[in-house]
Amino acid sequence: MRDSIKVFAPATVANVVCGFDVLGFAVDTPGDEVIMRRRLEPGVVISKITGDDGKLPLDPKKNTVSASVRHYLQHINREDIGVDIELHKKMPIGSGLGSSSASTVAGLFAMNTLLNNPLSPNELVPFAMKGEELACGTGHADNVAPALLGGFVLIRSYEPLDIISLPFPKELHCALVFPDVDVPTRDARRMIRNTVQLKDAVTQWGNVAGLVSGLFMNDIDLIGRSMQDAIIEPVRSILIPNFYRLKEIALENGAVGFGISGSGPSVFAFTKSNETAIAITQKLQRHLTNIHIANQTYVSAINAKGPRIVD
Repeated sequence: MRDSIKVFAPATVANVVCGFDVLGFAVDTPGDEVIMRRRLEPGVVISKITGDDGKLPLDPKKNTVSASVRHYLQHINREDIGVDIELHKKMPIGSGLGSSSASTVAGLFAMNTLLNNPLSPNELVPFAMKGEELACGTGHADNVAPALLGGFVLIRSYEPLDIISLPFPKELHCALVFPDVDVPTRDARRMIRNTVQLKDAVTQWGNVAGLVSGLFMNDIDLIGRSMQDAIIEPVRSILIPNFYRLKEIALENGAVGFGISGSGPSVFAFTKSNETAIAITQKLQRHLTNIHIANQTYVSAINAKGPRIVD
């Protein structure tokens, strides 16, 4: 058994516009890193966190990484194990890009690997969901499942948990833009209404089915046509400055679809090439800068593998 490991876990885009809490995918960049070392004394300790501006707790019961690892060790009856965790945040907190998910998944993958993989990636998902519950109050899987499994995932059911990996067109690229405004996930979830008109539900069902069909059929245009949200986007877009202008710019410049990443404020666009994704991020960044909103941009292919060991 090795004594230490360094793991990278990817950012994710949850919902994919029309699939609230049931669809998500992973990207190659950004992401978070965890360094985990064995220690003689039993228990989970977080000794260092960087890149968080002091926002994240070192208390192992309150940090999503250590809390998930503790649940995992209890489940496999290995509370005799002692580990020291360093968390290195390589992506913005509260961005809507699955920041807490990336950290949690990196920690769980590291712990499972150190113990020679007693659980499969699918079996790790419920422990990662515990981290999401701690971070935002709801243990959803649309960030943690793609971060663990890579690619696109569909959460067909939460009770019982039924996660399906989906194929996707290899030429699909993602332009990501994070406007530096505060949209807490808990608050964004509270805005969503509890009842939905039947006509909106029918529209949403059709779009979710169309998006999944487009992934299976390798039809990027069908994916783009299906990226319409009659339920969540009209509410959450209020919190994102110039959202509909950003959408217009992206679609005018070759995006096949555009929407909010998770609960926001990050937005994303699908494109058919890396070059188009780069051009769109530059134009969106220029627009946000002109209206005096700081921002960060990323361009990525779809991450098909999930977390990885870093040499």
